[in-house]
Amino acid sequence: MIVAPSILSADFGNLEKSFKKVSSAKWLHVDVMDGHFVPNISIGPVVIKGLREYTKQVLDTHLMISDPEKYAPEFVKAGSDRITFHIEAVEDPYGLIDKLRELNVSVGISIKPNTSVNSIRELIPLIDQVLVMSVEPGFGGQKFMPNALDKISELSELRKLWNPELLIVVDGGINETTGNMCKEVGADVLVAGSYVFNSENPEERINSLL
Repeated sequence: MIVAPSILSADFGNLEKSFKKVSSAKWLHVDVMDGHFVPNISIGPVVIKGLREYTKQVLDTHLMISDPEKYAPEFVKAGSDRITFHIEAVEDPYGLIDKLRELNVSVGISIKPNTSVNSIRELIPLIDQVLVMSVEPGFGGQKFMPNALDKISELSELRKLWNPELLIVVDGGINETTGNMCKEVGADVLVAGSYVFNSENPEERINSLL
């Protein structure tokens, strides 16, 4: 099991201190929002570059943006190790997957709560991870949506057929209870923001999800 603290919930005034609090985590999850695909606006490639200088942890970058084909390469060059884009935001997912492969980065696809697994079935053999949104993207601190569990189960079965190495990532409303529910049906990576960073003991919270 991999826990990926979401830096959207970190203290941007003191990132170095925030990173030290979650130093045991293998991954850091970075949400990129453009104010168009989702209502909020967050960090860009310049911040990713700064994050890369702070840490050697895997930077798992989640592009919640319109036109990811145009901007994804910038986030790779800035230091992202893994790029996940939304199936709802692309016209040619095959083309973007190919472009990211050429840049030697791991590739993921995310689906929103109202998007079915069926929409990405044909892409499963081509990618490294699927990110299941268990809240509406764009805001932290939301409650977990249980329909995500059905999607995780479905993906777990599909990867047995098409891509045994596929990682199933879950993002939204993750805590010890919902994290265990996700693990039981096949999740490999849990993204947790406020549950980790708003705690007196972030490392303890990370361990509770492993």
